[in-house]
Parts: sequence; C-alpha cells; structure tokens
Amino acid sequence: MTRYVALFGSINVGGNRLTMADLRYAFEREGLTGLETVVASGNLLFDYDDRPLDGLEDMFAHVMQDRFDFDSFVAVRNREAMAEAIEGNPFTGIGADNQVHTMFLGTQPNQAAFDKLAADQAMRGMEKLAIGNRSIYIDFANGVAESKLTGAFIERRLGCRGTARNVRSIARILAKMS
Repeated sequence: MTRYVALFGSINVGGNRLTMADLRYAFEREGLTGLETVVASGNLLFDYDDRPLDGLEDMFAHVMQDRFDFDSFVAVRNREAMAEAIEGNPFTGIGADNQVHTMFLGTQPNQAAFDKLAADQAMRGMEKLAIGNRSIYIDFANGVAESKLTGAFIERRLGCRGTARNVRSIARILAKMS
C-alpha cells in the first residue's frame, strides 16, 4: 500500500463548512483505509494499492457532490509529489512559508497560457509565478489576503482546476505521509 493525500478545494471557505470527522467518515464508507486529516482545510491522507489512480480524483469529487453537495476539485498526490511541491518550488526559503504556495492542478498547464498568466500578473501585482509538474508555484509577497491573484482567475487563465496549499501546510502533510 502507498500513502496518498487527497487535497480538496473549497472546503471550509466560502460557506462550504465541513468537519474533518465527516470527511473521514464519508471516505471510510467508500472503503478507503488509513484515513487521517491534516489541517482543517480538506487534506485527507489514505492508503491505496499500487495501481493506476485513473478516476480516483473523480471519485473523490463525486462523493463530495453526492454526500455534501460541494463542487470540489480534488488533487491526489503521493509522497514524492508532495516533496516536489516544496523542493521544486523556486520560492521556498525565499518567501515566508505561509505566503509561498503550490497550486495543485488537474492537468499540466499549457506553457503559453502560463506565460500569459505570469505576464498579466506581473502588471497587476507583486506575486511571482513559476510552472511545475501539474502545478504552479506562487509567492504571494504581500500576503494572500491582499492579492488579486485568485484561484478562480488562475483556473480561467490556465483552463484547468486546482487547489493551493502553502509550504507550511505541505510540510505538515508530508511529515504525516512517512
């Protein structure tokens, strides 16, 4: 069995309130094992056979819609991908851990779309952006709350959904994946 994390978007923000106990229970009913939540924002660790993950993200999203009436994007990543979200992020160690984020995406972003997003954002704000593997890295230099760079804006520009976590949260998740 391999340890994975399901990163749920839109949980405990914008009125989508959900206890982590309810989240765990919903997926226990789906037969997943080793369930553990990390931080109360929709990070669910679980064990899964070494087999293709095709459809797993869709299954998580379907359960969220069916059980909780949430339209939630879900990114599933293994330990190596979570380590890469810190080690591959060019802003880690430069910006504050709570301001440096990885946005986990459903697909690899198109380079031209990313370049346009980065160029447009350079004119709008202080954030720095870099592209990763099915992710983008963001340094919210002046703070996330003050930024006009939103997840919805990024998703529209890149043409794919995503959910972001800061370096501090990723490190906490990674520590529990060992």
